[in-house]
Amino acid sequence: MQTAQTQTVKSVDRILEFDLSQELSHGMLVSNLAYAVSAELGKDEAFCYQMALAGMLHDIGKLKLTGYINGQENDPLLIEELKYVRMHSTLGYEELKDQGYSDLVLQSILYHHENYDGSGYPSNLRGDSIPLGARILRVCDVYAALSSDRPYRKAFDVSTVIELMIDEIKNFDMEVFLAFQRVVHNNK
Repeated sequence: MQTAQTQTVKSVDRILEFDLSQELSHGMLVSNLAYAVSAELGKDEAFCYQMALAGMLHDIGKLKLTGYINGQENDPLLIEELKYVRMHSTLGYEELKDQGYSDLVLQSILYHHENYDGSGYPSNLRGDSIPLGARILRVCDVYAALSSDRPYRKAFDVSTVIELMIDEIKNFDMEVFLAFQRVVHNNK
């Protein structure tokens, strides 16, 4: 039988083993894309900057979940684990809401997994009821995830990523997606 102290040490070890480099790389890519897509949509410098900040911070809630998901990255997620992973946007919002971030940043983080067709989470928002910043992050986050190596698969090439995203176009605001495509294709 394990003592509480042994359990605490194991929990701390799992948190320390959590590889932040992959999360930081993902956040930087989402940040850069969110800035560029916002600019492509004609938004002002202040909006673009706030979107870059939201992109960097969008998955910060995952830090609170490392005890649930760390070490599980190579296995398909079980239903119970998926429940915890789906909490990360709300946890990130809760962590940041009293730290002086703008409503644009906070709402973008909270709703960045909402799908345009209403099938996302945490609130099943649909269409234009999803804040624009969250719609921008949604597209950028999916692209960044698919175009990066993951523990369970290699990165897809840009053409394949775009094809996969088009297959799931119902998830995205079309205006945002088209601006995103212009950004990606101009950077080739």
